[in-house]
Parts: sequence; C-alpha cells; structure tokens
Amino acid sequence: MDLLLAEDDAILADALSAQLRRAGFNVEHAPNGPVAEYLLQRQGFDLVVLDLGLPMMDGLTLLKRLRNTNPTLPVVVLTAQDGLESRVAGLNAGADDYVTKPFDFPELEARLRALLRRAQPAAAPADVEIGRLSFARETHRATVEGTALDLSPREWTLLELLVSQRDRVVTKEQIAQVWSTDGGELGSGNSTEVYIHRLRRKLEGAALTIRTVRGLGYLLEADPAAGTG
Repeated sequence: MDLLLAEDDAILADALSAQLRRAGFNVEHAPNGPVAEYLLQRQGFDLVVLDLGLPMMDGLTLLKRLRNTNPTLPVVVLTAQDGLESRVAGLNAGADDYVTKPFDFPELEARLRALLRRAQPAAAPADVEIGRLSFARETHRATVEGTALDLSPREWTLLELLVSQRDRVVTKEQIAQVWSTDGGELGSGNSTEVYIHRLRRKLEGAALTIRTVRGLGYLLEADPAAGTG
C-alpha cells in the first residue's frame, strides 16, 4: 500500500517512515503542506498520515482542499493538540481518524489497517441483474440479453468494481487499487479512461451508463426504463 506521510518533524518522520516500511507500506514523505499537496495531485496513494502543524500550509487547510478533489482517500490526522476543539475541527475537515502525539506505533498501524479494510470495495454479489446486464461473479461470466461479453481480465475487474459499487462513485484510486490487487501493473489516469471507453462500447445495449463524474471518478447507472434486479 502506498502511503503519504506529511510531517515536518524530520526526526519523527524518519523514524515513522522506517516503521511503516517495515510494516509493509510504501512511504512517500512530505515535509510541508505544498509538497504534500503536490504529491497528492500527481501520485495515487492508498492512505495519508497528516500532521496538522505543517509549515507553509497547515494540515487542516490541506485536508479541506484534498476533500474537494478526493472525498474517499483515507486520512489519519496526527497532532500534538489533544483538545476537543482540535479533534472536532480535524474530523469536520474530513479526517477519518485522529491520533494524538505522542503515540505508540502499534496503535497507529492498527488504525491504518482498519481504515484500509473499510476502504476496500465490497465484493459484488454472486449474481446480479442490472439493466439488461447479467453478471455472474462465481462463473466469471457477464451477458447482455444472453450474449456473453468478451472481457479482458482488466475489463472484468473494472466491471466487477462498478457493479459492486453501482449508483456510487468509483474513483481512479479505487480502480488502480483493485488492478494492483489482481497482480496487474498500476495504470495511469489515461489508461483508466481507455478501459472505461472500451467497457462502455461493450455494454452498448445493456441499458447501462458509465457516467464520468468530473473530478471524482465514474458512476454505473441503469436506465430506469430497463429495471434492475
């Protein structure tokens, strides 16, 4: 899992980065707010550990700006401020969890893994009828009105994710994550758009729409006239 550590204390950042890497995370360190924002805009991360006391752009400001572009990326806030108002401000800005300094690393690691589990997309039900699409997960078969779809492994994984999250936005980060889990190479944003385009073409006649939600991701919707199962 790729993790961004935004922490201005160099000694703490070095120690925490080493512990996180030993725990199996790929860690990228940002020493201030602008660097953290730059990395978030250009790299896909599975988690963010964010210190509120960052220089040049404080953590709360960065978090609010992040939530405008990526509302689902798990973020754990680190802070030396343990007052109720500080905790409430962090959570209201979009933090998923809150850890007060000083802290024990095993607790931080447990909180990170709990967030990752919650962020995992739910598995698609074994058999789904949506629009005119029949999706059978166990037999690895998708049909439109009885005609089997010829899907590549990545197209199948993408369709499975969209079906499991139907009527909810799927982000490019979620797509990259499931592709990585399946052992494929991480794709760029452009490659995601290519696969979305291919899938749209193959779903013609299925009474389904893969809608692009600008700045967020993609949404699978059924034509209301077609009905869903």
